[in-house]
Amino acid sequence: MNTVYISDLDGTLLGNNAILSSFSKKVLNELLQQGLQFTVASARSLVSMQMMLKGLNLRLPIIEFNGAFISDLDSGRHEIINSICRDVVESIYKLILEFGCVPFVSSFNGTEDCAYYQDVINDGMRWYLNDRLTSKDRRWRAIEDLTHSFGDRVVCLTVIGDAQQLLELQAAIIQIHGTSVETHLMENQYSPGWYWLTIHDYKATKDQAIQTLVENYGLSESEVVVFGDQINDIKMFKIATRAIAVANANVELKRYATLVIGSNTENSVVKYIHHDFARKIDI
Repeated sequence: MNTVYISDLDGTLLGNNAILSSFSKKVLNELLQQGLQFTVASARSLVSMQMMLKGLNLRLPIIEFNGAFISDLDSGRHEIINSICRDVVESIYKLILEFGCVPFVSSFNGTEDCAYYQDVINDGMRWYLNDRLTSKDRRWRAIEDLTHSFGDRVVCLTVIGDAQQLLELQAAIIQIHGTSVETHLMENQYSPGWYWLTIHDYKATKDQAIQTLVENYGLSESEVVVFGDQINDIKMFKIATRAIAVANANVELKRYATLVIGSNTENSVVKYIHHDFARKIDI
């Protein structure tokens, strides 16, 4: 049986410095030349992934924004876009403001990806904006009124704040829009103490994106092997043939894992794929 391998990025395929090691890149490219079916599924944007995966010769599309987009890494073309209904965006935006927060708005305007910001009200938001601007992320645009961005196809609202505040906001969003959106709340591992609440369309999940990917690319008869470390990986763990957690993974995620391997700092995902792929070739 053919196998397709799909890995999360931060805390899984990448080291703690958010870099794909030269070892992992070299080995993956060698395996890809031999026919390895491999791609990534991440909460990150395509622009961000293009920077960190530069030189990795992926043939399969990538899954970005937790499944909001399925995209070609090299060209940046979006093959699937799961955007949030404008009425829902407007309603959630009002809720966010009521909780004393301000979101970042990620969208596709029909031509290019955009990331809009208005007021930066805490150090967690400031870290994120500075990180993206320092990386010369071309999506970022300052805007006087965030509602002007709602004419785009909005794929994600990102709210950064303290855990309790965002837990209450998340509960309010789920109470009103639970069937139409997907939410994730996690601490930013690169800026400890600051939590991120992301809101996507209900179709924007890694499991649904993986199912679309295997169906559209003739892989529906393949076994699916996934790698992850956080709770936003739970849904893809549930639909995988093999679900593999890294040692540093969230305790809750490990409950859904069929195997736990070494940590993200040890190139563990690529070492596992190398061994597993070589074993299949030898059979």
